[in-house]
Amino acid sequence: MKKLTRKEEELMKILWKLEKAFVKDIIEKYPDPKPHYNTISSLVRLLQEKGVIGFKQYGNTYQYFALISKEEYRRSFMSQVVTDYFDNSYQSAVAFFVKEKGLSPEELDELVKLIKDQQ
Repeated sequence: MKKLTRKEEELMKILWKLEKAFVKDIIEKYPDPKPHYNTISSLVRLLQEKGVIGFKQYGNTYQYFALISKEEYRRSFMSQVVTDYFDNSYQSAVAFFVKEKGLSPEELDELVKLIKDQQ
């Protein structure tokens, strides 16, 4: 899957929350100033072309829904980040976040527990 642009991700986050929506419903969830209808409509079409959004037609209007879950996108995105920026090393990625976010010993213990529980 291709990485989505920031604007596409922003729209997808709204659609994941709404589950199904018309363009006007999507626009309502944007903060002010709201984007123009044509802008969102164009983004939706681009996401359809990428195979990320599907639709159901009701006369002249369309109700949109995500074809990929937030979890599927997150998995794909994070995998690409690890490959592109951490030489495909999850250990390096975790070490980076530990260092950058200054995790406490308690938080590190929780991470170790989560890893052990997955095995």
